[in-house]
Formats: sequence, C-alpha cells, structure tokens
Amino acid sequence: MNVAVAFDHRGVHLRDAVLATLADDGHAVVDLGTDTDAVRIDYPDKAAELGAALKDGRAERGVLVCGSGVGASVAACKIAGIRAAICHDVYSAHQGVEHDDMNVLCLGSEVVGPSLAADLVRAYVAARFDGGERYVRRLEKVTAMEREMADA
Repeated sequence: MNVAVAFDHRGVHLRDAVLATLADDGHAVVDLGTDTDAVRIDYPDKAAELGAALKDGRAERGVLVCGSGVGASVAACKIAGIRAAICHDVYSAHQGVEHDDMNVLCLGSEVVGPSLAADLVRAYVAARFDGGERYVRRLEKVTAMEREMADA
C-alpha cells in the first residue's frame, strides 16, 4: 500500500518509528516531511500536503503526526474526502477503517511512544473497510454533510 506520512516539528519524534514500521511491512512511503524539530512546521500545512497526496492518488492512506494528534486531526478533517481520527489505542486504529473508512491516522508524539505507534500503524494499515450497508449509509451521510457545508 502507498502510505503518505507527514510530521510537524513536534510529531517528528515518532518519524523513525512510523517510517520503519511501514518499511518493515513492505509498504511504499510518500514522505512529506518534516525530518527535524529545529524549524517550526505548522500541522495545518502538513495536513494540507497529506490531503493532497490522498486526493491526487499518490497514496491510499495517510499518517499525520503532531504533538498531541488533536491539531492534526482537526486540520485534516477540514479537507473534503478526508476521514481522519486521532487514535491512541489499537482498537480505534483498525475499527476506524473497518467501520468509518478512515483514511488518515493521526498520532500524538507526546502521547504515544515508538512501540505503541508501530502497533497503531500496523493495525491501521492492515484494516479494511467492512462495506456493510449500515457503514456505507453512515458514510453517505458524512459525504452529504461535506457537500452541504461546502455550499454554505
């Protein structure tokens, strides 16, 4: 799977763990940076880059990391077609894909360590959307909300 990854200056502390996990599991990485905490990088900018990579087909899923995961999730969810969630437990990381077709996993580098981050990334990337009628119906409602808000 092609997975886009992006880190702000605080999220970069999980960079090695996320990249190693994806590489070890044979996934292609679309690396959108950053690779240092020396320069402040705003999470909305990284969310926009990651959203563009998903929308233009360079990647099928994304992992977006900031300090808490909250800002990354908030920013990514502003992009039409992006279903992002902060996940700091394995159940949510796979269930978000299976039931909600989540396409961006948001992590907080100051909330989870490298080992848990690896577990979360593995659970997320391995998960598949269930496609059940109730899940599809709910996603159609989310899409309708996006359209309505775009017209407002």
